[in-house]
Amino acid sequence: MQSFTLILVLLVLTVVGFRLGRGRAVSVVGGETRKLHSLPSYYGMYVALWCGIPAFLMLGLWLAFQDTILTQMTLASLPDTALVGPDGERMSDSRIGLLLNDIRNTAQGNIASASTEIVREAAAYYNSLKATGGWLLTVVVLALAVGGAGWAWKRVSPDLRARNGVELAVKVFMVICSTIAIFTTIGIILSLLFESLRFFSKVPVTEFLFGTHWSPQISLRADQVGSSGSFGAIPLFAGTFLISAIAMAVAVPIGLLSAIYMAEYAPRKVRGIVKPMLEILAGIPTVVYGFFAALTVAPFFRDSGQLFGLSISSESALAAGLVMGIMIIPFVSSLSDDVITAVPNAMREGSYGLGATHSETIKRVVLPAALPGIVGGILLAVSRAIGETMIVVMAAGLAANLTANPFEAVTTVTVQIVTLLVGDQEFDSPKTLAAFALGLVLFTITLVLNVIALRVVRKYREQYE
Repeated sequence: MQSFTLILVLLVLTVVGFRLGRGRAVSVVGGETRKLHSLPSYYGMYVALWCGIPAFLMLGLWLAFQDTILTQMTLASLPDTALVGPDGERMSDSRIGLLLNDIRNTAQGNIASASTEIVREAAAYYNSLKATGGWLLTVVVLALAVGGAGWAWKRVSPDLRARNGVELAVKVFMVICSTIAIFTTIGIILSLLFESLRFFSKVPVTEFLFGTHWSPQISLRADQVGSSGSFGAIPLFAGTFLISAIAMAVAVPIGLLSAIYMAEYAPRKVRGIVKPMLEILAGIPTVVYGFFAALTVAPFFRDSGQLFGLSISSESALAAGLVMGIMIIPFVSSLSDDVITAVPNAMREGSYGLGATHSETIKRVVLPAALPGIVGGILLAVSRAIGETMIVVMAAGLAANLTANPFEAVTTVTVQIVTLLVGDQEFDSPKTLAAFALGLVLFTITLVLNVIALRVVRKYREQYE
């Protein structure tokens, strides 16, 4: 039975278990549900959990370790001569890995015509093991589901604390989800840290952090020009901050003023039209913004600059920043609008009662009270601007120029990370490892910005709460 079909069967059995558990809870008390410790639905969920959890755990474990188990059993079935190389020695682990890959591909019918007899026999054995394991898995999973549901169904009684059991299961599930999120974050940090340490063992930290020339290309021979590469990251961070600053200069005023208008001035009908139209901007793919920037905005700036005697590059930070700012307007406007709307009307009415006008109330009461949420929305927009890649590639280029002139071509950290990791790369050269070092520094900068924003939010919360 296919895994998808088995999951559907388990879901059906879980629903059936819920109905059976709830029905038994009502029947054991003769319909007088007040005699039950918990509501009837808790008894149904209790039976459904015992039906689904053990079965889904077994299914997940099998899907996680299926390939490893089948591969090792198939490898053990091969004759010793199949694992001997042309030199008469046992194959290396990499050669054995290639052999197992051929076996799996042949089992899937991809390269059957080019396979040897030993590989074809091993592929047939692999398929037989997979089929046997699939049927065995189906029997075990269904047995666990039916057995768990039956055991829980028999335990249903007026004194059974079903609600406590269900709430404990939900609590454990939440703890597991939180733990996974925490360990995922720790894993990301450690992967960046360890690979960055490998990079800094090859390239000095001072050269990376304070160098002003970025050319990560590593030549194949030592006598070639630039064979050691140049890893000064200042031009990348300067370009990132320049484009992000232009984007925020566009997004923050427009987004914040739009939010104030929609929350405080706009009639309900106008708000119902304007807000969805602004939020549509967030749903447009970034590649579409990139096309718009490269084919419309950048040529417009270049031609306009020629009219005023300005030299504006066809790929410029101004074009990328402007289009990026338009893209992130909804992040500021939507969140700020929700926060401003959530300010209690009692604060507005108190201000009006003291004689303040509408604009004075907005400026001196509403905006300060909503400042923590507004700062959060702006911080989200900054993170979105720093992490954008496609618009920069298409509108600002790949040139790592150290400049504060928005009319010139620049690049960003994220663009260089993508460039360094594209293609068949070996993770043992400074060129590839530089991507992790860039990611670590960018992570550190974002963390510092978050800390600063939290301090600002905490300050104003203490003042207005």
